[in-house]
Amino acid sequence: MSRARNQEGCELNMTPMIDVVFQLIIFFIVTITMTENRNEEIRLEKAIHGEVIDGKQKSSPLTFVIEVDRKGRVSINGFPTTFEQLRNNLDYRRRKYDVFPVMIRADYRTQHRHVAHVMGICTELGIGRVSFVAIKDPRTPESKARWN
Repeated sequence: MSRARNQEGCELNMTPMIDVVFQLIIFFIVTITMTENRNEEIRLEKAIHGEVIDGKQKSSPLTFVIEVDRKGRVSINGFPTTFEQLRNNLDYRRRKYDVFPVMIRADYRTQHRHVAHVMGICTELGIGRVSFVAIKDPRTPESKARWN
């Protein structure tokens, strides 16, 4: 009889654990989507020299990715924006973190004035860690798909 009473008194409420699991799943889905959100229409320039970054290396979570497509449209981490919004976002980030890397992914067919405008905004705000993304070896299968 004492055994039956002990079993009835032990209940495990799974609701909070299920809630936490669902929140974690949503968090990971959102962060994966944000990190993989790149404009596939951008064809990068060829570069012989420079630091090689492969997909296995982790970039800093503070890295600010600015994309300039063929028509000169600008996007921040994959989201379309205006030059004024870009300036405001960079200024906010500069005030918050002081130093952070900026990577510019520009289509090789875009006019230089669009890229120069992005660079000018970075210069005005005192952002010095600006780099460009390019293709090191256009003979690799991944690069061929992006170049052609």
